[in-house]
Amino acid sequence: MFKSISNYFNRKKLKDEKYSYLFNKPHPDEYVCFDCETTGLDPKVDDIVSIGAVIIKNNTVISSKKFVKFVKPKTKLQVASIKIHHIRECDLEEAEDIDDVIEEFLEYIGNRTLVGYYLEFDISMINKYIKSKLGITLPNKTHEVSAIYYDYKMEKIPQGNIDLRFNTIMKDLQIPFMGKHDAYNDAIMTSLIFIKLKNFPKIKIN
Repeated sequence: MFKSISNYFNRKKLKDEKYSYLFNKPHPDEYVCFDCETTGLDPKVDDIVSIGAVIIKNNTVISSKKFVKFVKPKTKLQVASIKIHHIRECDLEEAEDIDDVIEEFLEYIGNRTLVGYYLEFDISMINKYIKSKLGITLPNKTHEVSAIYYDYKMEKIPQGNIDLRFNTIMKDLQIPFMGKHDAYNDAIMTSLIFIKLKNFPKIKIN
């Protein structure tokens, strides 16, 4: 109910009707899992340097329709972030402008439900750009895999201390690691987490 009310007022702020499709009813059993790599961890001042995304349909990751983009940031890459994603400024010399990437990303996700690991951060980074461009924030329905995993574990160990670190979740669910840490690989691995969790008998994903 709250999401519906929020989107009602969000829709009124849309500056360009070209993007009204974002507010349509989402595809049934079709999702987009995405991940952003950034210059730092503050959405107010930091920028996106890459976005990786895949479509999930009927419990299958459609890797042939992947979305992989590198973005030239306006802010300087922080050392701590480089140590995580290993993207250097020299790697972004041929990167694209964020305005173009955001337009392509919105066309890619459409009205699909969004999936991610600590998705709130990634969405806040996307919202940073579309708020000024379109007047809205992403209206898409969302599923946070760490929250789904938490509910799953609470069924098994009520009041237990649940480790929500990405690697822990992967290991517990026996999902293979995809190698280097980047936006696309993280999106693939998060997709596999989501698919496995949503097919457990006691997990209900609306």
